[in-house]
Amino acid sequence: MSGFMSLFADLVGSIADLLEPLFHASATAAAIVLFTACVRLLVHPLSRASARGQKARARLNPQIAELRKKHSKNPEKLQKAVLELHRAEKVSPLSGCLPSLFQLPAFFLLYHLFSSSSIGGEANALLGHELFAAPLGGRWADALGDGGVFGAQGLVYLALFAIVAAVATFNFRRTKTQMAAGASASGGTDAQQVPGMGAITKVMPYMSFMTLFTVAFVPLAAALYVVTSTTWSAVERAVLYRDVPIGAGALATAG
Repeated sequence: MSGFMSLFADLVGSIADLLEPLFHASATAAAIVLFTACVRLLVHPLSRASARGQKARARLNPQIAELRKKHSKNPEKLQKAVLELHRAEKVSPLSGCLPSLFQLPAFFLLYHLFSSSSIGGEANALLGHELFAAPLGGRWADALGDGGVFGAQGLVYLALFAIVAAVATFNFRRTKTQMAAGASASGGTDAQQVPGMGAITKVMPYMSFMTLFTVAFVPLAAALYVVTSTTWSAVERAVLYRDVPIGAGALATAG
């Protein structure tokens, strides 16, 4: 593991060296943003596949509405019929989770890299790199202890919080609108008949705001990954899902 982390640290350092003429002292922070963009590009085919799956689920809404009429007095049969329809059409209500799951290793790599005082038996030099005045290995609590909310480090976090809040608000409004459209089209059947989906659907619009807590408690380098990835996701979903109601595919909007 230490050898792998050393290779990853060298990779981040090499990218930072390439970016140093443009970003100077913040080159390592820029390297993390570029690394995040590369990860998102690799995951993009999965996001496109998820969008296609969402469109397929939307096309099933008329059939699901018919099943609901047919089994209106027998919820168990209705649930079974809906799940069988999904299987027959090779549509998974949970396929939207894949893009988020494939990003987790990259996030944990950055988290571990910028949480470790030593890498490969040597001092972790990356911890001393900064985004403006804030160390990439530091956390918001450290910034509060060194100048407070409006200190040099605190202002960096306030900027990140502002970006996350703006993206979360955009996602919240869009998700609420699409979920309402999806519920209208399917009569709410998807959320009712896929086990556990009803509860997930209720909290889905608020999940983007959880990113604020992530940014506050992880090392700044990992927070940069989260902010960049979240912003990318918002733009990507706005394009890929622009004409698709969320309905049963609410999970496709996560991550």
